[in-house]
Amino acid sequence: MENILGLLRVHIRRGVNLAVRDVRSSDPYVIVKMGKQKLKTRVVKKNLNPEWNDDLTLSVTDSSLPISLFVYDKDTFSLDDKMGDAEFEIGPFLAALKLRLEDLPSGTIVSRVEANRQNCLAEESRIMWIDGKVVQDMVLRLRNVECGEVELQLQWVDIPGSRGL
Repeated sequence: MENILGLLRVHIRRGVNLAVRDVRSSDPYVIVKMGKQKLKTRVVKKNLNPEWNDDLTLSVTDSSLPISLFVYDKDTFSLDDKMGDAEFEIGPFLAALKLRLEDLPSGTIVSRVEANRQNCLAEESRIMWIDGKVVQDMVLRLRNVECGEVELQLQWVDIPGSRGL
């Protein structure tokens, strides 16, 4: 417990224009990895624009570790097909958590992360102060695949007794 900085809740919202891996569609799910942790969303059958709305919670012990996201097509009789991957850093999000934001109105944009060739962002990502919490919305462009994006939101959960940020 003493090594945990806190919990990162990754809300996997939805996939957009995912690749076809079965005859006309796919049965996609997402795996999120950070260090040795590996979490998975549910499978959405026959859908290239799935709505997962799944919350996956990672224990953060090293804020410099990137978070990897992998999308797969669930197959019954063979190995699941890869549908792309993406990676993102949580440094800007954690930096925003350290600011004193209590007096800001809800909906204030605290910081922006530009989409560039070094990250998987499909568009600018905003870190916002909403209802007393820092949240970051992201749209990740999948790599190693012909098309597809995944929309997600980050939120921090403090743990009493953790060493914090």
